[in-house]
Amino acid sequence: MASEDIQKLLEGMEKEAKIIKDSALRYSWYMRGGVSYEDILNMSFEERESIAKIVEDNLETTKTSKMPFF
Repeated sequence: MASEDIQKLLEGMEKEAKIIKDSALRYSWYMRGGVSYEDILNMSFEERESIAKIVEDNLETTKTSKMPFF
């Protein structure tokens, strides 16, 4: 592997890590302390997808019911 290829791979991994960290922080905020940041980071990809779906469903329910979310 060329040094440029390695650099691109590392940059891609750094971006992916940032996205995971950002998502974990958002999910822990949405879960209102029910799940910690560290707990979310230790979850599998599939588990984090499930959390994202729960958040999405709750936001949609909030919109349609006009109940306060924040």
